[in-house]
Amino acid sequence: MQVPLYQAKAEFFRMLGHPTRIRVLELLQHGPVPVRDLLADIEIEPSSLSQQLAVLRRAGIVVSVREGSTVTYALAGGDVAELLRAARRILTELLAGRNQLLAELQQSETAPPRTTAAQG
Repeated sequence: MQVPLYQAKAEFFRMLGHPTRIRVLELLQHGPVPVRDLLADIEIEPSSLSQQLAVLRRAGIVVSVREGSTVTYALAGGDVAELLRAARRILTELLAGRNQLLAELQQSETAPPRTTAAQG
């Protein structure tokens, strides 16, 4: 039985839904990175990083290349980098809206109360 597209999308986003995986993908946006550099940038236990990289590799999001004792990871395609850029734009807009609302709330707390016309 075929999985509905919305369910496949939900599973895809669930797979991305781990901070370490997102950080790995962000670091790989600029090109291939050796595992030792990922470890230095992410500050995570090697076994935990290995586990997260395996999830991304199984999903086909990243590819790995071994050269001697060095394993290097890269994005499997440019669409993931575009997805991360889109997420950044969406978050920027959401946070800008929240900041604007916060500023309006703070301004309304410090503004003198409005007086109404005398009733008579």
